[in-house]
Amino acid sequence: MIGRFAPSPTGLLHFGSLLAALSSYASAKHRGGLWRLRIDTIDPGREMPMAAQSFVGTLQAHGLNGDGEVVWQGQRIARYRAVLDMLIAQDRVYACDCSRNARAEVGAIDCLGPCRRGEHTPSATDTAWRLRAPSHAIRYHDRRLGERSEWLQETCGDALLWRRDNLPAYQLATVVDDHDMAISEVVRGSDLLDNTARQCHLIDSLGWSRPEFLHIPMVINATGQKLSKQTHAPALDNSQAAANIYLALQLLAQQPPTALQHAPVDTLVSWAVAHWQESALQTGPIALP
Repeated sequence: MIGRFAPSPTGLLHFGSLLAALSSYASAKHRGGLWRLRIDTIDPGREMPMAAQSFVGTLQAHGLNGDGEVVWQGQRIARYRAVLDMLIAQDRVYACDCSRNARAEVGAIDCLGPCRRGEHTPSATDTAWRLRAPSHAIRYHDRRLGERSEWLQETCGDALLWRRDNLPAYQLATVVDDHDMAISEVVRGSDLLDNTARQCHLIDSLGWSRPEFLHIPMVINATGQKLSKQTHAPALDNSQAAANIYLALQLLAQQPPTALQHAPVDTLVSWAVAHWQESALQTGPIALP
């Protein structure tokens, strides 16, 4: 069993990040597995200076130590392009130069049509690549939410795999990395649930094995907004790491004993691994006090 945590350095880690990291760590370690850390550095224009460098230290301060070396997506661009070229050779993708503004004007969720039908040749530069959505529902299982299905043609259309600025898109990089790192379970927040069917379709198209999925409840702030960098969630305070872990276990409905309330970080994380119960996770959003 190999799990992973893959934050994006568009901001510092916050409490929602901690719940996802702790859940993925405890789940993998409870099953006798490994836990890998990957930094999703494929969007340099949105990265916060020094955020990525702070991730390892913040996680270590909270007792979450990765197995093996950290994987940096920005160092793997050639690998993503090789997989894209394989999909091009198999005619599973098509080049698209439809702009976001043009698509928004007509309400197209992916391509205006001519690119998909091969009626014109996109420019050699400023060209995206999209994976053709299947004509059937993509079905998958989530360990908390059960059986799920999605018609990609209706919800998101043909998934973007390669961006017009000549960088890999999130879906492609994530799927390739999970495969190459032999990730066997993906534990993450339910705010990323809408990516799952697209990723399953890409995995199936490549003939690879799907990981198991577990999407934990979304964390919301006092105003009901998703806790995120976009909603200005405060960064984790490493000096309060033990208190952060104890509160995280409470919010994840793991019921840590009160005797551990002032325990050191390593003791709390060891307890979390030994007593992890994903069946205790609540169905609705987690409200941060």
